[in-house]
Amino acid sequence: MSGKLFLVPTPIGNLEDMTFRAIRVLKEVDLILAEDTRTSAPMLKHFGIDKKVYSHHQHNEHKATSEIIKFLSQGQNVALISDAGTPAISDPGFFLVREALKNEIEVNCLPGATAFVPALVNSGLPSDQFVFEGFLPVKKGRQTRLKLLAQEERTMIFYESPHRLLKTLAEFAEYLGDDRQASVSRELTKMYEETVRGALSEIKSHFGHNVLKGEFVVCVAGKPSIKAKNKYEDNNPDD
Repeated sequence: MSGKLFLVPTPIGNLEDMTFRAIRVLKEVDLILAEDTRTSAPMLKHFGIDKKVYSHHQHNEHKATSEIIKFLSQGQNVALISDAGTPAISDPGFFLVREALKNEIEVNCLPGATAFVPALVNSGLPSDQFVFEGFLPVKKGRQTRLKLLAQEERTMIFYESPHRLLKTLAEFAEYLGDDRQASVSRELTKMYEETVRGALSEIKSHFGHNVLKGEFVVCVAGKPSIKAKNKYEDNNPDD
């Protein structure tokens, strides 16, 4: 029988967010694949996990996947972890999962930490419908994507790095409007966790006067729909 591929979420900051099940699975599998073994080593040591750990990142995942599939086909169990959060969410993992399923290998994704969920819930923006965009294209296709997002009616969620945050906020203000409501969270679950809410112009001004450190999650309100606008007007008739 083939082994199983486990996708195991790891803490995005606070080690107390690691689940009991995640620790057990990582101790039981035959092999752990990590995005960066140097980043994962302290976390694994903290939880007393002593297993073979191999690097699996965006630059080698296509080349390494065939060997991993062979290993799984021989009945060995493999766990995939990212540097932080849930594998395959803006991190390597999709290609391996797809190939495992093609080879009829069982794939189990454990529930656990991921940055965009607490950022969305903390934002105060509508969370009944939302779209996760991850990182915007750096160059090619960026403007095209922003023009399309200007028509999006659902709450939008983005990941962004410190050195591109101000540029991205400025572009959101340009394409979506200065007064569009948004929320920016950084260093989630860590000591200096911060969430700033308000109009895009206000948030840009805030971060323009502060040192930018950590990873950022940006939530932006969607374009008000005609249906919602009509409902608001019906409930607020003119005098």
